[in-house]
Amino acid sequence: MDSVGESSQSGSAELKSQLTKSGSFQDDDNCVKQVSHVGGGRCGSRNTSPSGRRGSRNTSPSRQKVVKTKPRGLDEETVATFGKAVHSDVQMEDNIWAMLPEDLLNEILARVPPFMIFRLRSVCKRWNSILQDSSFLKFHSQVPSHGPCLLTFWKNPQTPQCSVFSLPLKTWYRIPFTFLPLWAFWLVGSSSGLVCFSGLDRMTFKTLVCNPLTQSWRTLPIMHYNQQRQLIMIVDRMDQSYKVIATSDIYGDKTLPTEVYDSKLDKWSLHQIMPAVNLCSSKMAYCDSRLYLETLSPLGLMMYRLDTGYWEHIPAKFPRSLLDGYLVAGTQKRLFLVGRIGLYSTLQSMRIWELDHAKVVWVEISRMPPKYFRALLRLSAERFECFGQDNLICFTSWNQGKGLLYDVDKKIWSWIAGCALQSYNSQVCFYEPRFDASVY
Repeated sequence: MDSVGESSQSGSAELKSQLTKSGSFQDDDNCVKQVSHVGGGRCGSRNTSPSGRRGSRNTSPSRQKVVKTKPRGLDEETVATFGKAVHSDVQMEDNIWAMLPEDLLNEILARVPPFMIFRLRSVCKRWNSILQDSSFLKFHSQVPSHGPCLLTFWKNPQTPQCSVFSLPLKTWYRIPFTFLPLWAFWLVGSSSGLVCFSGLDRMTFKTLVCNPLTQSWRTLPIMHYNQQRQLIMIVDRMDQSYKVIATSDIYGDKTLPTEVYDSKLDKWSLHQIMPAVNLCSSKMAYCDSRLYLETLSPLGLMMYRLDTGYWEHIPAKFPRSLLDGYLVAGTQKRLFLVGRIGLYSTLQSMRIWELDHAKVVWVEISRMPPKYFRALLRLSAERFECFGQDNLICFTSWNQGKGLLYDVDKKIWSWIAGCALQSYNSQVCFYEPRFDASVY
């Protein structure tokens, strides 16, 4: 396995110490706009306004009541993301906290948001080695997830760049990705703390799996067929393993057998060739141990069962006048279809459907409000990306550099603050930060 896969885990300890000292894991404040008030004059200047000359009370800036207003063009959801809570310092008894039992300390630290851990490591030597502590990793694996994040990846111009937006904390964090090899160019996706990349190393198509928090990574063995493929990664946290599924050729020119990589076996296995179909999108969705793709002929979906290794066709006809559609996997076997409807720009709208597995039909469940649709896509020909996780659906516009989030359960639309999505070549996916996710 060592002869095939590459790893940087040996230098992860040095890297993590450098990250803490250099402060690479910091709030990406440069990407967050701040609203500030500009003073209108010196505090000691006399009131020269017409109202002041008529005998009214002094309304100079030194005594005038400041009224906070939201920036023009932003709605309530967006403004809420700019506010940061200010907490007063709390005096803590050193002699009490120094005697905290080891297990209790690890259980407390395991509940701290992962991005905050890197700041806490500078407290003392004991906390600096917390990521190598098996007891801490055990507690960390048992606590609930920090919550969904958005990971954006781009190269500027050749150096890999990565920013992560924490939805619970509403803050951007910059993560160094210099540990990645130069050939890792395409972001495949993320699952349970692991991120998958693919790319061409000279003439060889390679796949890579990494954990951005621990800076550990490895290259997977070469596939049986050296061809660029459509890939998707699935992580099983209970089994502490992951699989990578390679379907058809990325250009659709060649008919190739489906290949599945199993981290426990550390090898690719060959499965059934996908029946001859005309794919209408390269986007895939994995839901309830099944992989789904959209097809034009035959019309509907192609479904791959991971347990049996076979493909089958589902005759679920798409909604009429659908311009572009994306499959999005939800929780509890839910499968969504997101796309634009309408032939003319003035009549277009963004809608969300859910697949009725029993009747094999798409049922509309929501529509994007017009004000969000016009702000996200100003022109009818603009392209957008759509992806989801845990009944959350994210929309990104290639030209506008904006991100819009929709909660299917709460039926709430909200903008994503910051400018990390504004790079024209950025690739975005949902990401769950976890220290216990292993690349082996």
